[in-house]
Amino acid sequence: MAQLDVQPKRKSPVFIWLIFAVLAIATAVLLYRGCNRSAPLRVATSDTLAKDTVKADSNVIVTTQPDWNAIDFNIPKTSYDEVTDTAIIVKGNAQYTIYSLGENILFPANKSTLQAEAAGKLHQVSASLLKRYKTAEIAIYGHTDSVGSADDNKALGTARANAVRDWMVNEGHLNGAKISVHSLGEQKPVAPNTTAKGRAQNRSVEIVAYATGEKN
Repeated sequence: MAQLDVQPKRKSPVFIWLIFAVLAIATAVLLYRGCNRSAPLRVATSDTLAKDTVKADSNVIVTTQPDWNAIDFNIPKTSYDEVTDTAIIVKGNAQYTIYSLGENILFPANKSTLQAEAAGKLHQVSASLLKRYKTAEIAIYGHTDSVGSADDNKALGTARANAVRDWMVNEGHLNGAKISVHSLGEQKPVAPNTTAKGRAQNRSVEIVAYATGEKN
């Protein structure tokens, strides 16, 4: 009888190929997801948009208005060609110009009604403001000496500053919306109130033009 040569059956390589196929598919899926994931946008530090969109501190108030409480009335004197009246004292720095007039020039003693001779002086100031500071913010300050009560002096300073403002708007053709009135009364004296000369210097009206932008 013939002897049968029976060889053991070899395992099929199909199982191994299935494993390779699954791994290949998984790798392809991971690569596909990685390529299509949206990368975070980067903004260069020099990009103005990055600066503009930074959230500001809620406690910080940004303003373009002048700080009228911080005016220094003792800044150096200067001169403008159009201001020829020596009774008008012009002072200035890089931020603002001050036109100063003694109260005795503009008003009778203890009064807030403008004298007739005040018109020519206020006309020169108004013309200078229109020439140099047509779009600037303007403040008019009333100063007094320390004689009398502080409340009375503050009220007198307010009345005189308002009288000058009304003249400049009605006769000097300045923009009233740009003019504010402030009374310092006997505060911030420019000279000692212990002498007659010092008290006379402290009785004044000062017109401050604050150049928030370029001069005209």
